[in-house]
Order: sequence, then structure tokens, then C-alpha cells
Amino acid sequence: MRFRIAWLLPLAAAAAIFWLSSRSTYPAGLVLAPPLDKLAHATVFGLLALALDGALRAQAPGLPMYKRHLLVFLAASLYGATDEWHQWFVPGRDCAVGDWAADTLGAALALAVASLPLVFTRRLKAGSWRRGTPARPHPERDLILVADPHWSTALTGLAAATAAHPDADWLFLGDAFDLWAGLPGMETDAQRAFLAWVDARRATGRWVGLWMGNREYFLDRHAGRFDLMGEGLGGALPGEGLAWEHGDLINARDRQYRFWNLVSRSGPFWLLFRLLPAALARRIAAGLECRMRTTNAAYKLAFPRAAFRAAAQAAAPATFLTGHFHTHEVEANGIALPWAHEGAFMVWRGGRVEVLE
Repeated sequence: MRFRIAWLLPLAAAAAIFWLSSRSTYPAGLVLAPPLDKLAHATVFGLLALALDGALRAQAPGLPMYKRHLLVFLAASLYGATDEWHQWFVPGRDCAVGDWAADTLGAALALAVASLPLVFTRRLKAGSWRRGTPARPHPERDLILVADPHWSTALTGLAAATAAHPDADWLFLGDAFDLWAGLPGMETDAQRAFLAWVDARRATGRWVGLWMGNREYFLDRHAGRFDLMGEGLGGALPGEGLAWEHGDLINARDRQYRFWNLVSRSGPFWLLFRLLPAALARRIAAGLECRMRTTNAAYKLAFPRAAFRAAAQAAAPATFLTGHFHTHEVEANGIALPWAHEGAFMVWRGGRVEVLE
């Protein structure tokens, strides 16, 4: 039933476009002179793109937004091209490349405008996704919490904590590395070593989750190597009364970062880095990482206490966790975990968050 409902609107929109394109005139003899005809094309295909995007969100919640938007844009563009090719067979109408361009531009603009709430509000479900199992097979085990270790070449503290707590499960709350772009040719030896550690932990039956932060990009190709991976809102182990997000999206007033977050995780950005030579892509990414450390300092220095409390209360009665702020703060049912620098990890044990010995 969910499948049928989710796809009803885009299928109806596609059928309406096909029906209109098969006619030599619009209904009721309506005539749209340029540029109104191009505006009509852009509007109709924008609505088709939004309907497709909504259907994909409902049907595939584990699909990241950049892939979803690329699929929607490609589908709308190809359907628009088919529409134009179809007009070769319609008496009295020309096959206009300009119409196809308007169709394609309309789809792109609609997706861009629909993404604006991700910049200004806490309505972030459109940019959030998760894949895996939000339940641990053995919830009685310790769950080691690692927030913002910012590893570079060495996985500081990981081997020692693993040896001291071999039976524990693990949850990484983002910013595992200074920068981690999960694109071929861009991953480092340390990141490959971390993935090998994840494989080894899971081979022993331990649960390992990774929730992406503001230093992780396009890691969904590794989702199958974790028990749970996600991004944005919605991190949770409901059976244990635990909820989380990385924390970078808590402060809706930090619009400069919100805009950068949207652009840098978009389909065009992914496509650009996929087409660049790996060496050049790594140099550009390293430069971006350096600039990220020093920009927008005013929002980074002050803990957004009111916004954090509101986000925590929205997750109540669960205990709500974030990393990102590099400081240990407690507000209502929310806990901002301290910076996991030099192996300073925390642990979820018996329904409480404690410092890992």
C-alpha cells in the first residue's frame, strides 16, 4: 500500500505531461506565447521532480539526498527529452530544444528551492537518511561512544580501548577523521585501517554504528560494513531509550554553515569530485578542510544552549546525544559528549553515559 500511495502522484504527473505533449494544442484552445510556454514547461517539470523526490523519500529512506536528487534530475531530464522527441510525431508542433532545456531547468530549480528549509529550519528530514538495524542484538553490552576524535594518520586510543573492552559494541558520532570523503582515490591509509577494524569487530559479533558528521562526505558506499549508518536527524536505538545526531545542525541560526553543508553534500558537488583526478580532488579537499577550521568562529565558540535543549526535548523521553561541540554539556535529557581527543571515549552502560575507564 505504501508503494502505491508514494508513486501515485509522480505517475499521474508523468501521464498528464505525456497526454499534453500528444496534443497539437493545449486544452480549451489555450495558447502560451514565448516565454510563457517555457515557464509552463519549467513549472510542470518542477512539480514532476518534487513528486518523484517525495516518492523516493518514502520508498527508500536509506538513499542519501545527493543520490536521490541526481536520480530525480536524470529521470525528469530524460522524460523531458522523450517528450521533445515525441513531438516529432505530433502534427503542428515542432521539436524544440528550448522546451527540453526549460523542463530540465525547472526540475533543477524545484529541487533547489525545496532544499531551502535545510538552510533555515530544523525541518531536516529531507536531508537525513539511515541504513541498517537500529537495535543491538545484546543491549546489555557496553556501548562505547566516540565523538569527534578527528583522527589524521593514527587511530589514537582505538586499539587500547578495544583491548581493554573486547566485548563492547561501538557507536561513532561523527568527525572520526579531520576529513573523510568516501570517494575512490580519496580515502587514506588510516581510513582504510579503520574500516578493517570495523570488519574485524563485526566478525566477532560486535555491533558497530557510524553517524556521519560535518567532516564525513559520501560514505554511504560503506554502509554495508556497519550495523547502522546515517546522517542528519534520526539516529536512535529505540529499545534502549537512546537518540542522537552529530550536532552540527542544532543551531539553525548558523546559516553560513547550513548553506555550505547543503552545497557540499549535493549531487553536483559529488559529481564534480568524481570527475576530478583523485590527486587534484585530494588537494582541493585538504584546502577546504583547512578553511573549515577557521571560518564562522562566532558560532563555533558559543554553545547553542537553547537550541540544544529544544532538540533534546524533541527526542524525549530518550537520552539525546551529540558530539560536534567538543565540550561536555548537559541540558534536560540531552548530553553533548566531550571531545574524544587522545582516546577520551565515553560509554553507554546501564542506561547512563559515563567516562570510559
